[in-house]
Amino acid sequence: MSDATNMLVDGEWRTDVRRDTGESGEFERSETSFRNWIDGAVPEAGADPVESPEFPPEPGRYHVYINRACPWAHRVAMTRALKGLEDVVSLSLTRPERHDDGWEFSEEQLDPLYGEDYLRDVYTRADPEYTGRVTVPVLWDAERETVVNNESEEIMRMLDTALHDLGNGVDLYPETHRERVDDLIADVYPRINDGVYRAGFAGTQEAYDEAVDELFEALDEYEEHLKTRRYLAGDVLTEADVAMFATLVRFDHVYHTHFRCNRRAIHEYPNLWGYVRDLYRTPGVAGTVNLDHITRHYYKSHGSLNPKRIVPTGPDVDFSAPHDRDGKPGGPPAELVEDAAAD
Repeated sequence: MSDATNMLVDGEWRTDVRRDTGESGEFERSETSFRNWIDGAVPEAGADPVESPEFPPEPGRYHVYINRACPWAHRVAMTRALKGLEDVVSLSLTRPERHDDGWEFSEEQLDPLYGEDYLRDVYTRADPEYTGRVTVPVLWDAERETVVNNESEEIMRMLDTALHDLGNGVDLYPETHRERVDDLIADVYPRINDGVYRAGFAGTQEAYDEAVDELFEALDEYEEHLKTRRYLAGDVLTEADVAMFATLVRFDHVYHTHFRCNRRAIHEYPNLWGYVRDLYRTPGVAGTVNLDHITRHYYKSHGSLNPKRIVPTGPDVDFSAPHDRDGKPGGPPAELVEDAAAD
């Protein structure tokens, strides 16, 4: 793997800055830079709502830049869809592939706000002297013309809490489950969400072995956890499920092979595989999944892992197939079921 990282330095695009691996070859994810909140957001269980009058919860004010391939962006797109915020928060895509110039717009995937060619140009609109990586998702304030936040978990929480009254009533962070949801997200992130990346981008055998061991230990634990539970937090769909699904839906197509997480495929886990199909069939979710973008991005963008950039044609799995989860306590939010029935 190349030691270089593409990023902005004092507003200038560089392709030769540094690497995201530690001294022992372990992959280290960089911190995101913009960490503002929309007024009224609830950042964690027991916390008071954020007071942020400079970013009021107004319909039509906010825009999210995402990439359909990115799991971090996917969790934001899923939250937006499940909450019924499509007419409240606009959305645009970058091209699936990412090369030396970073996330790019095209004739098919336009920047509808400013007509920029690259996402980095949106970042420098917010801060002409910005230093840092250019990542998705990005929550953009179209009135102040600045980035509100580029941390996926926090954007997800803002859509869910600060903009709750502007949506369809679905609550992915119910008060009765908040502490549990926070704990689950905090557990799933390092061991599974980021675990696949720590395996895929490990720079040494030792770092890879450690990451893979931790990843499959976690998957085995959640396979057992979901034996008697429909969702991670019990009987209700929450943000924790959104975070988990974004990784599991990509696993067999890219992480299993491309990131060498091939000890077992998700479709070989009875409970995890049923859980993924259950979530996929939840109204609003399937429309956020683009397997073409997912496979094209990973296999075409990571030249160090796939030098010939050949995109595999498999595996042949059906996310829309019936599942056996209906007998477990709970089910999809009533608002989604009612909307689907009305359609």
